[in-house]
Amino acid sequence: MILVICSLYSFLSNSALLGPSVYIAIYAEEFKITAEAASGLVSYPNLAYGFGSLVLVPAYLKFGRRPILLLSLLTYIAGLIGSSQATTYSGLMAARVIQGFGSSVCEAIPVQLVNDIFFLHERGKRIGIYTICLCLGSTGPLYAGYMLAGGYSWRLFFYVEFAFGAALLVLAFFFVEETDYKRSRPVPQSPPSSHPDSDNEKSGTAMKHSEAALSPAADENVPPRKSFIQTLKPWGHINYEVPFFMTSIRAFSYYLVPCVLWVVTSYGINIGLGALAFNYTFPLKIVEPPYSWSQTNTGLIAIAYIIGYGLAIPFMPSSDRLAAYLTRKNNGIREAEMRLGVMLPAMLIGPAGLIVYGLTAQRDLHWVGYFAGVAMVDWGAYFYFSFTLAYSVDSYNANLSEMLIAMNLGKQAISFGMGFELLDWVLKDGYATVIAGVFTAVLLVNNMALLIFMFAGKRIRTSFSRSWLARLHRSTIKDPNQTH
Repeated sequence: MILVICSLYSFLSNSALLGPSVYIAIYAEEFKITAEAASGLVSYPNLAYGFGSLVLVPAYLKFGRRPILLLSLLTYIAGLIGSSQATTYSGLMAARVIQGFGSSVCEAIPVQLVNDIFFLHERGKRIGIYTICLCLGSTGPLYAGYMLAGGYSWRLFFYVEFAFGAALLVLAFFFVEETDYKRSRPVPQSPPSSHPDSDNEKSGTAMKHSEAALSPAADENVPPRKSFIQTLKPWGHINYEVPFFMTSIRAFSYYLVPCVLWVVTSYGINIGLGALAFNYTFPLKIVEPPYSWSQTNTGLIAIAYIIGYGLAIPFMPSSDRLAAYLTRKNNGIREAEMRLGVMLPAMLIGPAGLIVYGLTAQRDLHWVGYFAGVAMVDWGAYFYFSFTLAYSVDSYNANLSEMLIAMNLGKQAISFGMGFELLDWVLKDGYATVIAGVFTAVLLVNNMALLIFMFAGKRIRTSFSRSWLARLHRSTIKDPNQTH
């Protein structure tokens, strides 16, 4: 239930971020601004969505997962209320930034909760569930487009998002309990010396003492189970061992870790392409001749997102299964790189989809070309969203929250950069040059890094384990049961 709630939050927050992209032309006309300035109502909240991690991730480490999640939901729905009532461009921008900043924790906390409450062999599938919901948030423009026919203009979209956000807040209050729990591993004690009459008696006595020593009941540090009412407490314990500001500062060191940087670029490039480039260009392109679609139909490109991610769903447990098979062949020894082989087809299909989309737009080909290109990119993006993240969590899980801060900041910054002044760039140089050319090359180079990590990932991790960076992070690990 905790995973479902956090995954739904990821879906809602992303749909709220991206949905208004179909309103760019409407905002430009209503607020008397350019289309490029109107696109900032999507780009800047998207940036705040990443930079909020600098505050909220250290906060949930220090004050607990539950209170920060509830605070995040409150801030998110407050931003939605402000957006629905805004009458000026600056007012709408402020409310949108608050909404994006407040919901930014849902980019990190689902992964943190998966690490808290699920076992290693379940991690790939659970992160896959969260990733599907995160990706399907890009269908927000579909709902936003058709809500124009509801009689409340573009404001209806924010009313509906607020209603679902409020319902999710209620669910989170009742079902998302605190998952931060410091386990104290029982230490086996030697059985007291005795002089039994027989070997059987000696063996039985030793076994009883061993079981008692390893039994959770024998460990005085195990707290009593909480009642349901106790789990509803909206505040948590304060962890004084967590350095709030240093957690944020130390996160930037993860950009020096190759596999973490690969996650950042994979997310940033695919979000910049799928969530921004497609949502910016398709609504403007499809309303013009030879297509001449109505404004309410511009969100139909979201169907391509559904097709692409839907076709990827059957592959959700594939990395866990491949890793389990290779682990058995490796005499039970698990390596983080074992899950990466399933990404090989996606390495090429994603860039091919960009070529299809860019040439369709450049030559005004049939609209099916837009849908096919987007579906291909999103199918490939799912693998790079889910399994690069699972790979990095497998590789470095001791200071996971700091790694998530680095990932969220980096990917949102990259996606913001790819969407910044994108419309002007495309109109100047053409869809084929920008999307089928430049963007395809960037995505292909990023995707082909898969081969490096598949065949040299272990050697890279081994070399980094002896670096000054590893010593820095090893000295900050608070849980002696974790490794880095």
